[in-house]
Amino acid sequence: MRSSSYSPLPARGLRAVVALALAAGLATTAPAAHADTPAPASPAGTAAPGVRPDTAAEPLAAKPYMGWSSWSMQSSKYPGLNPDGDYSWLTEANVRKQTDALAGKLKRYGYEYVNIDAGWWRDKAWTPEFDRYARQKADPVRFPRGMKAVADHIHAKGLKAGIYLPVGLEKEAYADGKAPIWNADGCTTADIVHDDLRTTNGWDSAYKIDFSDPCAQKYIDSQARLFADWGYDFLKLDGVGPGSFKSGENYDNVADVAAWQKAIATAGRPIHLEISWSLDIGHAADWKKYSNGWRIDTDVECYCNTLVSWESSVDDRWDDAPAWTRHAGPGGWNDLDALDVGNGEMDGLTKAERQSYATLWAIAKSPLYTGDDLTRLDPYGLSLLTNREVIAVDQGAGPPARPVTASDSQQVWATKNPDGTYTVALFNLADAPAAVTADWTSLGFTGRAAVRDLWNHENLGTHRNRVTEALPAHGSRLFTVTPHGRAVALTGYEAESEDNTLTGSASVADCSACSGGKKVGNLYTGGKLTFNDVVVPRAGTYQVRITYVGGDARSASVSAGGGGAVRHTFASTGDWGTPATVSVPVTLDAGANTVVIDSGSGYAPDIDRIDVPASS
Repeated sequence: MRSSSYSPLPARGLRAVVALALAAGLATTAPAAHADTPAPASPAGTAAPGVRPDTAAEPLAAKPYMGWSSWSMQSSKYPGLNPDGDYSWLTEANVRKQTDALAGKLKRYGYEYVNIDAGWWRDKAWTPEFDRYARQKADPVRFPRGMKAVADHIHAKGLKAGIYLPVGLEKEAYADGKAPIWNADGCTTADIVHDDLRTTNGWDSAYKIDFSDPCAQKYIDSQARLFADWGYDFLKLDGVGPGSFKSGENYDNVADVAAWQKAIATAGRPIHLEISWSLDIGHAADWKKYSNGWRIDTDVECYCNTLVSWESSVDDRWDDAPAWTRHAGPGGWNDLDALDVGNGEMDGLTKAERQSYATLWAIAKSPLYTGDDLTRLDPYGLSLLTNREVIAVDQGAGPPARPVTASDSQQVWATKNPDGTYTVALFNLADAPAAVTADWTSLGFTGRAAVRDLWNHENLGTHRNRVTEALPAHGSRLFTVTPHGRAVALTGYEAESEDNTLTGSASVADCSACSGGKKVGNLYTGGKLTFNDVVVPRAGTYQVRITYVGGDARSASVSAGGGGAVRHTFASTGDWGTPATVSVPVTLDAGANTVVIDSGSGYAPDIDRIDVPASS
């Protein structure tokens, strides 16, 4: 489940509680065993029941996964979706319908996972079911045939099955500390948590597991084995911290994620491990080490009468994704959450917004899993979800795209592909129509380039030096650009150079990853960095590259020669030691110029250097 799967909070953390029982109350007795309880462990060297030979050797997360997830419809107040109360949509019958629709409409395009989100072990009043070993078991009303039967149906369609858990030992499973741990003689739930019953996860709905006791790993092993025996290929572990709007020792679940990776390795079946939500980028190395994907942001759903809305959190991804770009690659991907662009009115977006939403997900190489009702995709939504050229951007080799311009209302994102072409996206994030230009110098070359429109499957011919498009509010275009020109010549100017002028609080600081090992920081409330003697051969507007460092998004005004300053936003680079580069247009005179980066009344990023192209 995502940030809201337990307590669906409005998008920026002011969440409403789904059920008070999640935060309080303990089960007084251990529930009876369930039909889904696994048989004893398989002998060493043999596969657990249900392992498909064709999947055993497949590398996990070699590409971003594609599929469908149940949470968007579970959480929406769209008329008719949850007629029996909040989150009541999740049933075996509904999952089977979506499975059949995925197989019939999207499987041929690469969509393969059917992921069941939060609530499969809870009734419509959100009361949970557990087996005698403190493991979640299917609610008999929602899933009357149990979870293995659902996975079997999914597999029968040639698809993969996904399931969900919150991190920690759920409070209701504690059972006064007396519930035994499966396949772990002498271990009980009292052994696997801290004596003070400290809570954890994004909702404080579970006790924090104490992995200093070997019984704790045994408990995770038993859960992983249960899912493997049921035939599940994917697990979403939710409420993980640091992240999920929580920090501090109680909410550090790195050990939990590591324990799950270890348990999956011996469960007898490959299981993709996805963790959620709003994960702390300071632990990116841990998420990469122990999981196959990580949710970088809060929920995309709006918890309103549509599935999502542009302002609820779809538009946040343009701000939050850049810092994570460098962490994605084969084996682990940045998860931007569900892609709800297929149902038209139910999605709650304009056509332009739906295309921009899908464009960002593709260029960021996010997993492509929709939360739409696949039984009623509209023609436009189906065209977005099944555009093979756009899917190839998401699934192809090479790094995710990143912003190559400042993070202003009009943005250009790009990445260089292994074949020498560029994937280039233009975005107008403003509330009114505007033109957006991708200048070839910001990509690293000048001259001519062939441009192909991927959404419209159309070659747009050869463009010299740039391409400009008029875009509607929240609109986008997605291109493949094939250069026929030459590499751009640049002249570099270090921020820490003695030729520059530092004003106010500005000062030089060490930066091991920066050019020259230095940067200029403390640019706040009037702090200013002036690059002197920036020389160009002729007057014009130059795409000046600014290499900066920022642990959070910050703004600065850029001007030249006393001309009018333009304020630009610089996306977070993830920390205060990692540089990133974007281009901003600066009008320069022939000969020597001054280029000024001014914090104004706020806080600017630290500056590593600028690079000025040889031509405008």
